[in-house]
Amino acid sequence: MAFGPLQPARIVFADDGAPPSAPDFGDVYHARAGALAQAAHVFLRGNGLPQRWQRQPRFTILETGFGLGNNFLAAWQAWRDAPARSERLEFVSIDKHPPRRDDLARAHATTPEALRPLVDQLLAAWPPLTPDLHTLVLDGGRVRLRLVFADIDDALPELVVHADAFFLDGFAPAKNPAMWAARPLARLARLAAPGATAATWSAAREVRDGLAAAGFAVERVAGFGGKRDMTVARFEPRHVPPLPPGRRSWPARQVAVIGAGLAGAGVARALAAEGLEVHVFEADAAPAQRTSGNPAGLFHGILHREDGPHARWLRAGALRMQQVLAPLIESGRASGGFGLLRGERGGDAGAMQALLDEQAWPADWVHLSRLRDQPAWSYPGGGWAVPAELVAAWLQSPGITLHLGQRIEGLESSDRGWQLRAADGRVLVSADAVVLANAGDAARLVGEPGWPLQSVRGQLSVVHGAPAGLLPVPVADAGYALQLPDGRVLCGATSQVDDPDPTLREADRAENLATLLRLSGWTPPADARIEGRVGWRLQAQDKLPLLGPLPAVGDTPSHAHQPRHVPRRPGLYVATAYGSRGLTQAALAGEVVAAWLSGAPMPVPARLLDAVDCARYAARLNRKSAC
Repeated sequence: MAFGPLQPARIVFADDGAPPSAPDFGDVYHARAGALAQAAHVFLRGNGLPQRWQRQPRFTILETGFGLGNNFLAAWQAWRDAPARSERLEFVSIDKHPPRRDDLARAHATTPEALRPLVDQLLAAWPPLTPDLHTLVLDGGRVRLRLVFADIDDALPELVVHADAFFLDGFAPAKNPAMWAARPLARLARLAAPGATAATWSAAREVRDGLAAAGFAVERVAGFGGKRDMTVARFEPRHVPPLPPGRRSWPARQVAVIGAGLAGAGVARALAAEGLEVHVFEADAAPAQRTSGNPAGLFHGILHREDGPHARWLRAGALRMQQVLAPLIESGRASGGFGLLRGERGGDAGAMQALLDEQAWPADWVHLSRLRDQPAWSYPGGGWAVPAELVAAWLQSPGITLHLGQRIEGLESSDRGWQLRAADGRVLVSADAVVLANAGDAARLVGEPGWPLQSVRGQLSVVHGAPAGLLPVPVADAGYALQLPDGRVLCGATSQVDDPDPTLREADRAENLATLLRLSGWTPPADARIEGRVGWRLQAQDKLPLLGPLPAVGDTPSHAHQPRHVPRRPGLYVATAYGSRGLTQAALAGEVVAAWLSGAPMPVPARLLDAVDCARYAARLNRKSAC
């Protein structure tokens, strides 16, 4: 389910110091007495903060209207000031009409000096306004802001979150009744952690009744800024339904990851960021020796009129990779760059622009351009990177121990988790959970999982001696061409299914050079030095990755028509089948697996999670048998 198209907020700034207003709703963004003071009184004190997050490993807040971010900034500052705060602060906020970065900056131009560093971090991380769930990592990774740019009625069913506190904000019920309707309030019950609280400045009867119907014990307390009353509540339901098997996490402190390519390194990095102890096992003598050892690779999203799961997943992955890669490039820990052109062979520029206008895509995500004689999509945040350097940087994260030249020959479950054994039977490590990120080799350890997988052979070519500046940014259509800073040009790659031949082929080289000519207009001279490399990519039938806890051995219950209802093998996860889009997906896919394992808020919507869930094929078989 797509959230878009998205329309940014229209904001009117007053010259007399009055609060900014939203003309489309006929309301102001905060009380005249002050946004931060209102946030402290209503949302912090109303939820018993900062006392309730003291000495917690993680505290999660769900907000129903981001607005100009004042409640988030107030919570963030209070969390920083608390001497016994939680180890991590998770803040999930929904907004149908988010502000543009320039408007957000203007709204906070007079923010108190103490909050200035927080505002600057927020502005620097502010994402393109695409209808997605965006993750902003702040405060050195200790604070994560998940922004859900969608209508609240669409967003709440798509969240996989256990909220400790709810900030119920938004324009007044009379101005924006959809935000305060019975259905969205009822949906808070599914997202509430035990003992969750809620607070809002509104004391409207329909709001109190809606919270009570959702299982909250509701009371009125003194309001703020001239309002007599406001509402606070505590979640006290008569019955809490259990989470479905595919949405549960298993407690873990130590995790073993098998595989040290892009997939394994992405998972290890994300697990370490959750504070877990991670052991990475790699059979080769060094990381990133297989397809992840290519000299460079591209990452970018795609644009489809239907904006289906494939387009939404790759867009989310590319946006996250852009965020993760930028500081590594700045610090010199990884090579790469931003900007990419993807041509549409036979495309119509008018129709392409009409699609951009119809779906309201922001120009800092994608806009129309040209690639030689064809119209092209320009992705300012797409680009290229050297996978091996990225893998090396990720594996250097604190909390990760790398074991090279260690081939895992067997997995054994025990009362304390999983044991990883070497060929001689030695136990290499005992772990609470295991993540299989070793591509097609995963089946050797867990048995045939029944996934429709293909091994795709690809040959790329590396051309020396290209003119300087031949390709200022990477270019692609059915193939790609990329010029590295040292002048070498990568082009390719071919694609042959279930072809194990490792030898370089002249026909494949010719195909790659034809791609280079088409995309750049340049033909290497006859004496040019041209190297080649062959690798294999594992992909699923639907070209989406396989992520999450493995389905349980045996028959899946006939009622499990969705992946989330399929029983799982506790503590055994997979991250594989990234296909030709490993660089685009690696950061986000790792964070999805880490959220699944740790119980952190999921960084993608529930239906998109279903689309990449490794149990999806078992669920599809059930649906077919029920027809």
